[in-house]
Amino acid sequence: MQKFLFLFFALTFMLRVDMYGQSFSSGNETASKYLYDYLFFDNSPMDGSYYYTKTGYTDPSWIKNIHNRLPVSDISFSPGNSLELTYTSSMEGEWYCEVQYQRVRGIDFFRTPDVLSLQLLMGEDFEINALPKIAIRYKDSTYTKQLRVADYIPGKNRGTWHNVRIPLIDFEINEINDTNINVLAAVAFYPGSKDGKQYTLYLDDIELLPASLPETDSLSTPALKEVEAYERHIDVVWEPQAKGEIKYYRIYRSNDGISYDPIGISRPWLNRYTDYVGETEYKAWYKVTAVDYALKESPESGAIAATTYPMTDEQLLDMVQEAHFRYYWEGAEPNSGLARENIPGRRDMIATGASGFGIMAIIAATERGFITREEAVERFTTITSFLSGADKFHGAVSHFIDGTTGKTIPFFGQRDNGGDLVETSFLAQGLLAAHQYFNRDTDEEKQIRERIDAFWKGIEWDWYKRYPESPFLYWHWSPDQEWVIDHRLIGWNETMITYLLAIMSPSHAIEPEMYYSGWASLSDIAQDYRKNWGKTDDGSHYANGKTYYGLKLDIGVSNGGPLFFVHYSYLGLNPHSFTDRFTNYFHNNQTIAQINYRYCMENPGNYVGYGADCWGLTASDFAWGYQAQEPVPFRDNGTIAPTGALASFPYTPHESMAALKNYYRNYGYFLWGEYGFRDAFNLSENWCSSIFMGLNQAPITVMIENYRSGLIWELFMSHPDVKKGIEKINSIR
Repeated sequence: MQKFLFLFFALTFMLRVDMYGQSFSSGNETASKYLYDYLFFDNSPMDGSYYYTKTGYTDPSWIKNIHNRLPVSDISFSPGNSLELTYTSSMEGEWYCEVQYQRVRGIDFFRTPDVLSLQLLMGEDFEINALPKIAIRYKDSTYTKQLRVADYIPGKNRGTWHNVRIPLIDFEINEINDTNINVLAAVAFYPGSKDGKQYTLYLDDIELLPASLPETDSLSTPALKEVEAYERHIDVVWEPQAKGEIKYYRIYRSNDGISYDPIGISRPWLNRYTDYVGETEYKAWYKVTAVDYALKESPESGAIAATTYPMTDEQLLDMVQEAHFRYYWEGAEPNSGLARENIPGRRDMIATGASGFGIMAIIAATERGFITREEAVERFTTITSFLSGADKFHGAVSHFIDGTTGKTIPFFGQRDNGGDLVETSFLAQGLLAAHQYFNRDTDEEKQIRERIDAFWKGIEWDWYKRYPESPFLYWHWSPDQEWVIDHRLIGWNETMITYLLAIMSPSHAIEPEMYYSGWASLSDIAQDYRKNWGKTDDGSHYANGKTYYGLKLDIGVSNGGPLFFVHYSYLGLNPHSFTDRFTNYFHNNQTIAQINYRYCMENPGNYVGYGADCWGLTASDFAWGYQAQEPVPFRDNGTIAPTGALASFPYTPHESMAALKNYYRNYGYFLWGEYGFRDAFNLSENWCSSIFMGLNQAPITVMIENYRSGLIWELFMSHPDVKKGIEKINSIR
């Protein structure tokens, strides 16, 4: 926690990164507890090896591995794959492997477990005593006692899947609950009897479960709603079922309408499945069933067919915009209508900054005809009603809010229990665009505008100066600890919009001079701040002026930083129309995007995949947390987030379209999902994120729309307070 707070004080963009990478508050009782299963493995998104495994051996024993990880097999219990465990156990050597728990932020609450459950398949000639021993590794690298898997095989039949259930008490594990379950870090396997022969078995659905699980005598048959084809994937959608006994939905596909095979599963919080078939002119029929925790299956739904087809560039853009918008529509928290932090994740927790981005995505979707204006009005009525009653701290909202109550959730710890001015500004940016969009003379749209006005005018930007003569705005204020986080807002980073909105406020404005004394400050404090996170003098005076990869950069620390710096503040603010003493911000942002592109082209780290159609380093999910990748070797580990290139469409349309086509056509089988592109991937590590992220999905939809029509830019810039604020800043330029 001390390290976390130090970084919180020290860095702006690294503040966001470190907060995402920390342990989270799981005991907050204001958040409703959606109970997850503690899952070590169900499916790998990628072929080859599974990232969250580890292997080792000493000759003459041996274990099959790919770069010290277990291989993935298309033989499976729950489609579509399993882990292959092929080994030779000899008297003179040893082998070891483990399947690690992948912690996902927001997956904090679990069914209290009593057993380790897994599905296991042995070949016909398998010797039972050659089955491995099993233990659980703790987070501190100690282990439970080892048990013989053979002692827990029911029936001991070869060639069939066995549900192995081992009581945790047999491992001498007691009293596991939400507060300590994360000490269980991996399931470990060791040699059984050592006869020197080679054996293969398959492992699937490795998880911790209660001894008694919900089931039903009669699962309802899912009602298939639609099956829609695109260029290389087909979306399957069914009516959601709220029953808690559903473990997952099983999706079946047929190529002739007669014979069906299971191809995948969908967890109960999703009522759609994306089948990436990888080719055009592909016709398939689909059915869906529901499966309970006793692994009983409902009757099959009716069948619907669809055929993929070639798509033009414009159709591809429509497809991408709609899929990412869907995160904020179908994936929204239902009571508030606002955006969840990530999916999967906490079900009732909304993220205010991501919600602001999502608001702009919904507007773009309405204009594109993905939803009707009436549907949008209904959603914005819900959103603005919720925000009217949500917790506020001198007008600012907190980073995370319980969508069912409107109360603050201090997800990053108790010091983060008040107003977050940056997340508030991201939300306000979206609301001001919405204010201009819902301009009709109807009672519903008038009410939306009035509620947005009240929210906007109620933000006390001047309070967040902390003291009257402060040259800076401050990020947070706590109702019981006041300015304990003590973080000044200093550019260059993603927070320009905070200063601009504070200057634009009609009710609680700061002096326009603070743009230069705070955001673009040349003070020693500001210079030290920039040097600290940039690890360089370049750009420490706000202005940069150096050349990187043949491109002169006017402003920016180091060679510009991660790409979200040129996205978040410019979803509504049109950078074409904003010039200060140092630069025009469309020109500067375009330069930063091009530097990022050229760095990935040169690929100094020799990462797999980097190139003309795979680029865009920014902040995203990574295998063990949240990181900001930059176009400098010491802040680049080979992770690419699709939002990096795709939210840069206004700056780099040709390069962004090349990336879109590559991500979809070549990597879509693991990267494309129900809400568009998954958050990030790393081809060097054969890793892909398991989540969709609220901060990264909407910028793709919004910035593609700004590239295509300029819609969101036009709306935001048309607001009277925005116009006046720009004039104020121009007056002191």
